[in-house]
Amino acid sequence: MRKLFFVSLSIGLFFLSANIFAKNIDGNPFAYIELNSATEEKLLQHVKRIKDLVRSNSNYNQEIAFFIDMEVMSGKNRFFVYDLKNDVLLDQGLVAHGFGSRIKSDGNQKFSNENGSLCTSLGSYSIGNSYNGQYGKAYKLYGLDATNNKSFSRNIVLHKSTDVPYEEQNDQIGYSFGCPMVNEQYYQRIEKRIDDSKRSIILDIYY
Repeated sequence: MRKLFFVSLSIGLFFLSANIFAKNIDGNPFAYIELNSATEEKLLQHVKRIKDLVRSNSNYNQEIAFFIDMEVMSGKNRFFVYDLKNDVLLDQGLVAHGFGSRIKSDGNQKFSNENGSLCTSLGSYSIGNSYNGQYGKAYKLYGLDATNNKSFSRNIVLHKSTDVPYEEQNDQIGYSFGCPMVNEQYYQRIEKRIDDSKRSIILDIYY
């Protein structure tokens, strides 16, 4: 009887632990998202800033925000979906950056807000309405900072592409013309969040 009790207790603790560490990624509810300490610390700094931003403007979604850490190699997950209300990392995926922002042989990376630069622009964006373009359904992006306030005129949008792999890899992935470009499968998940939101979701791209 005692042995049966301890077996039941062990099973109960196992499932409790699984639920505690589950981060509820869409389609994989028991996956545990781990970030290295530097990536996590930087993400939380930007989360704090975005929380202040959305509190000051009722047009923005105060529960969900998207973050892209451009210092993370493009073959690794660096597009993060964050629950601002419960402080939980909900999802992550690969995202390509602009050809003009490719990492050079000396390790330097360029960011620009200028037309024709093909660069990624750092800063916070408000995700606007969707439209059908070259890559199908895409979302217009409105830059909120001096570093990205030309994004609309540059046609910088959030879109999907078959060129972006779904799984992480050790090599850099392909480039866009400056847009945040994600895998089709991952896009379906963030697309649902955008379409279900009654307020504009903030996308924050940082380095």
